[in-house]
Amino acid sequence: MRDRDLDAELSAELAAHRHDHRHRDVSGGWLRAATFGAMDGLVTTIALIAGVGGGGADREMIVLTGLAGVVAGAFSMALGEFASVGTQNDAVQAEADVERDELARHPRAEQYELTQAFRDLGLSEPTAAAVAREVHADPDLALRVHLSQELGVSLDDKPSPWVAAVSSFAAFVVGGLVPLVTFLLGFGSLALGLAVGGAGLLVAGALTSRFTSRTWWGAALRQLAFGALAAGATYLVGTLIGVTVG
Repeated sequence: MRDRDLDAELSAELAAHRHDHRHRDVSGGWLRAATFGAMDGLVTTIALIAGVGGGGADREMIVLTGLAGVVAGAFSMALGEFASVGTQNDAVQAEADVERDELARHPRAEQYELTQAFRDLGLSEPTAAAVAREVHADPDLALRVHLSQELGVSLDDKPSPWVAAVSSFAAFVVGGLVPLVTFLLGFGSLALGLAVGGAGLLVAGALTSRFTSRTWWGAALRQLAFGALAAGATYLVGTLIGVTVG
């Protein structure tokens, strides 16, 4: 039905709906990868500098350890994201091939299954059967609907391995450099560096709340708690073992 065929009240509501109905892109692979990368970069670097700093390392060693951790972690995150997302996409494609074969071999059984799935959603028997029949009139549509109903996946919304890899790499570098800022500027205070890293965790946690239903302060404190736990553990190890400089 075209908009010109609608009554004035519905047309106005549709116009308002298009204006205020917006969703963030949560299926493209970048959000999870970037969030994971930033948090991992912050926590990893905070924990590293807490460990070597607790063991008595000087500013130069802290900077060296931190930068080495940032570079290694960023590449590890990017390669891991690329491999995991690519493997996930390959698995979805493999399941699509299985479903396509089943649709070709047992079309009536698959149509009956789809009818029952629509019934489970609350449609009446005649409506469910009519919808399933219309869906199965198009093999490509039938494949997509079956994958959505049976597996909860979509061939059209597969995340990009490249987007996930680049997002995680960049986010890890940014997050990892935050706890090193004071050391890179020439300060040698471990407490100051950890405080800046803690502030970074608070900000990053608060930012993630924009994509969820969590309160900003709840998300911020949760990330700070995670970082404090990791830093406390490595600081304890560092003080117990210690380092030899020079």
